[in-house]
Amino acid sequence: MAQHDFDLFVIGAGSGGVRASRIAAGHGAKVAIAEAWRVGGTCVLRGCVPKKLLVYGAHVAHDIEDAAGFGWTIEGAQHDWAKLIANKDKEIGRLEGIYQKLLANAGVTLIQGQAKVVAPDSVEVAGKRYTAKTILVATGGWPVIPDIPGRELTITSNEALDLKERPKRIVVVGGGYIAVEFAGIFAALGSAVTLLYRGEMILRGFDMDVRSFLADELRKKHIDLRLKTDVTRIDKTMRGLSVTLTDGKVIDTDAVMMATGRAPNTKTLGLAELGVKLNEKGAVIVDDWSKTSVPSIYALGDVTDRINLTPVATAEGHAFADTLYGNRPRKMDRRDVPSAVFSQPSVAVVGLSEDAARGQGIAVDIYRTSFKGMKHTLSGRDERTLMKLVVDRTTDRVLGAHMVGADAAEIIQGLAIAIKAGATKAHFDATIGIHPSAAEEFVTMRTKVPEAAAKAAE
Repeated sequence: MAQHDFDLFVIGAGSGGVRASRIAAGHGAKVAIAEAWRVGGTCVLRGCVPKKLLVYGAHVAHDIEDAAGFGWTIEGAQHDWAKLIANKDKEIGRLEGIYQKLLANAGVTLIQGQAKVVAPDSVEVAGKRYTAKTILVATGGWPVIPDIPGRELTITSNEALDLKERPKRIVVVGGGYIAVEFAGIFAALGSAVTLLYRGEMILRGFDMDVRSFLADELRKKHIDLRLKTDVTRIDKTMRGLSVTLTDGKVIDTDAVMMATGRAPNTKTLGLAELGVKLNEKGAVIVDDWSKTSVPSIYALGDVTDRINLTPVATAEGHAFADTLYGNRPRKMDRRDVPSAVFSQPSVAVVGLSEDAARGQGIAVDIYRTSFKGMKHTLSGRDERTLMKLVVDRTTDRVLGAHMVGADAAEIIQGLAIAIKAGATKAHFDATIGIHPSAAEEFVTMRTKVPEAAAKAAE
């Protein structure tokens, strides 16, 4: 029997790859992990963590504005963008160190460099070949910039996190998580923000009530949201950049941020040449066990373009390692995965949207409420909260919970447990709310949205 250098060779030291490596090593496997840049992946280095830190910083601007209603006088408050970025970088460095220590303590060999799969059991990094019985691809995704004139003048979320100065004017192109989050960050910190989206409504795939409600709230935050609008070209001028739109209008700005999607990181891996099947986007096609069309090669996380969320990648990595090395075969359960958008106000959801439930032929009852949060009765801020439940009319099971408002992620995380456990609307109704809180509204909604009105909202 051929001897291999490692039992498992992982490509990509992001959340999924690191989790899979650590757990596999803990089960006794000899593991190596290759990383072309820094340990931590998109979430720690270029995504959810640094972005959330900037969101916290942006929220302080709102808190200062709201303070007057509570009797505070705050004069002369100024924001130092460079200091925020420096402090963010310091925290990212600390987290990277923790990830490196976790790998070292688990006995995982970290190999620095760009990896390429050269055989079903071989990986090449910086000119050196390593063999492994099993190869795991966990290389994540990368921002995509549309092929338009002037594309080289734009930035993505990667560069936005490292800007030396905050642009006074910025155009954000896109309508997904990243676009609305960064639009909120820049607007709160004082930039004039234009948000362009080519579609009918932002946050495609979310419940329509959530989408339209957030659009209204973004406009209240002085974000110039323009729907059914795209960019045709970008030109450099004496005063910055000139952005030409599909409607013929032109916007003068200091920066253009493209948040127009992400593509799986597979181009340089050599997978297709070995017979690993990829889809039209370049994502690795896998089965429920994360196995590719080549038996010795597996893939997980964003590179597979299934549910592109960090906790999903870590769960897939854990299940993979338990299955192959822990004598505990199991699949990652992709039902009722909660998610959040750290817009301002934030969005969080779990389970089915109203449209998705009806699309599956399920007869549903809809419970929906919107209100001004208690805080803003004194702050004076014109911000409202939306909550919505989608309930199976036949079984009374709660199929989905949706929220737009402060602390949405913290609230929906708890509801996700209930929905995962199969809670019914009767269970919600029997639960005593915590008063006064926004969260209590989820257990006090009693009036169904009239059927005609619910269908009209689709």
